[in-house]
Amino acid sequence: MSNTPMAASPLTRAVLEIDEYVSGLGWDQPARLFALVDTARLRAQEPALAAQLGLEDEQESSGLTPIEQEEIPAGKPLDEFLGTIAWPDAVAGCALTVERLMLPPSAEAQVPEGLSDKKLTQWVAKHPDRQEVRMTVAVLRDGTRDSALRLREKDSPTEVLTGGALVPGLAEALSATFAD
Repeated sequence: MSNTPMAASPLTRAVLEIDEYVSGLGWDQPARLFALVDTARLRAQEPALAAQLGLEDEQESSGLTPIEQEEIPAGKPLDEFLGTIAWPDAVAGCALTVERLMLPPSAEAQVPEGLSDKKLTQWVAKHPDRQEVRMTVAVLRDGTRDSALRLREKDSPTEVLTGGALVPGLAEALSATFAD
């Protein structure tokens, strides 16, 4: 967590830790899913796992530890995949990192009508104002949310935008993985 602000909330720190980890892997990565577990509970209930993750000597009593899950199946739409997830009680929250192309709001009026999803994706990919963005979105069982956005053209830890309402649709989809 070398670039993670210590004054931030545990969820913000977890989001920034995940963003930093994924940024170290480079761009053009598949989506990655993480379980968020209470660090103190993990150390108490799973000391061997905590040691494997390098958490046994951490002084912080509150915090969240991201644990990367198995790879998301290629070719399966993300919304369908998220609909299949059920988390055990030990998981306090979850996070997802995904890369997308984004257009500025000013480009909305330029979108041709009647495009299929595939054609729209192609149109966005060719748009001169497109931006490549990596989004890390996290939610807790209690509904708390946070996100980190990193633009490819400003790929620096000091240029990461954070906030709970940056990617509301994805946050809703992740929250639904905790619904009974």
